[in-house]
Amino acid sequence: MSNLFKSKALTFFAFVLLLSSTVQAQTSASKTKPIASPRDSVSGMIGRATISINYGAPSLRGRKILGVIEPYGKVWRAGANAATIFITDKDIMVEGQKLPAGKYSLFAIPGEREWQVIFNSQTGQWGIRKNPDGPGAVAADDPSKDVLVITVKPVKAGPTERLTYTLDDKGFALVWEDVKIPVSIL
Repeated sequence: MSNLFKSKALTFFAFVLLLSSTVQAQTSASKTKPIASPRDSVSGMIGRATISINYGAPSLRGRKILGVIEPYGKVWRAGANAATIFITDKDIMVEGQKLPAGKYSLFAIPGEREWQVIFNSQTGQWGIRKNPDGPGAVAADDPSKDVLVITVKPVKAGPTERLTYTLDDKGFALVWEDVKIPVSIL
């Protein structure tokens, strides 16, 4: 009888422990805040090349970003958090200039009338670094490792809350706030 009682007691305590762990996990999950700039990606074929873009997707959250938080004329990481990554498995022509197959960090210099898009061979870095010339942070672009810099014209677009990259058969585009930055690829 004593062994039966011990067996039932042990089973009961195991059940209570399992139940309390499940409740604790659900309570912790409900208190977790959503990530402000979650990672996102897009990939597909453009011509014969497979293109992938992996980026941090920040939201406007009522802020004016382009030209204010990200000033015109300054290098920007073209996303949030870790540097945006652009991968092509074949050599491609970007705005008429050759980009060899490979993996690149993608940066941009926004402007009201034109943008520069930078393909940089250094990858794996955080998208910003401490400003060596003063307070604050700057994009982690090392210009000596820029493989290709192209200039494109922004196009007005409908309001877009979260930064997005899109692909189509003509190239890719960065879409955010009220602009679309189209980049042609052949």
